Amino acid sequence: MRIGVPRETLAGETRVAMVPEVVKKLVGKGFDVLVEAGAGTAAHYPDADYTAAGAVIGDRAAAFDADILLKVRRPDPSEAAAVNPGAVAITFVESCGEDALLAGMRARGVRVLAVERIPRISRAQSMDALSSQSNIAGYRAVIEAAARYGRFVPMMMTSAGAAKPARLVVLGVGVAGLQAIATARRLGADVYAYDVRPETQEQIRSLGAKPIELDLGESGSGEGGYAKELSAEAKARQQAALADELAKAHIIITTALIPCRPAPVLITEEVVKRMRPGSVIVDLAAASGGNCPLTERDQVVEKHGVVLVGHTNLPALVPSDASAFYARNLANLLEIMVDKGAEGPVLKDLDGDEITRAMQVAG
Repeated sequence: MRIGVPRETLAGETRVAMVPEVVKKLVGKGFDVLVEAGAGTAAHYPDADYTAAGAVIGDRAAAFDADILLKVRRPDPSEAAAVNPGAVAITFVESCGEDALLAGMRARGVRVLAVERIPRISRAQSMDALSSQSNIAGYRAVIEAAARYGRFVPMMMTSAGAAKPARLVVLGVGVAGLQAIATARRLGADVYAYDVRPETQEQIRSLGAKPIELDLGESGSGEGGYAKELSAEAKARQQAALADELAKAHIIITTALIPCRPAPVLITEEVVKRMRPGSVIVDLAAASGGNCPLTERDQVVEKHGVVLVGHTNLPALVPSDASAFYARNLANLLEIMVDKGAEGPVLKDLDGDEITRAMQVAG
């Protein structure tokens, strides 16, 4: 069974779907792994390392000529057309609702597995690529903020005087938010956090941060541990109640997302105007419109004296570890997808397991 690993071509994408350490394990299990030349270069994995791990380095066509195609990002039209009919393509599909490109792949007999649809159940934790990459995004968001904040993040005592710790607020306490809290605490910030789901307050406290408690008149807890969209009345109460807390912040990390919905507005322009000059907002919801309407997608801008960071692919700024985490997620997924046959791995029925059944995309 052949696994193909092409180079990612989306602008700014530095990750690769497979790393030499994991390739070695897959080859040991009987897979043939074909990697496009230069696929791992941007993530600091040279072709020689893949060859040493047992992979075959080839051109782009060879990588797509596989039984199982492993990618990081959604295929573009030319890539979708290059996948072998009957193959399985595993990637982030980044899609909501009807999708002509995915429907076309399905019509050609390509089975597409969306890694963001891996169910959040105990036995799937080691395969949960959405969580592994969100962890990295939360970490990198704090590093970005600290680098752009013109003051110390921790309390500093020097012979020239003392500096108070930065007041850092995290909005949205999912996987990325929790990692942002932990990273900010390690840097010595005075950390506050808010989420519409009341059950997150204990998680916030366990990391040494302080929860911001608001009475909105309704809960934001949704299915599967995700937040749900609030009513218009609750959103208005939320913005008004949050305003004073956010205006006091020196750094804000926003992570509030609702699947397949525009990001909720949590930081209004009036709040930005009230923040101290030199403050920083890192908006992890920039790809969905932003938790602040002043955020510009994939841009770093300054408005009303506040720096707004709108990077939409923070894991690509930590490409080596992000690729390694993703590759391990995929390797763990492949474990449940194949049986050991006389001549190597044999693909199982993808409908026979609740994980791969949930991942399948109809188009």
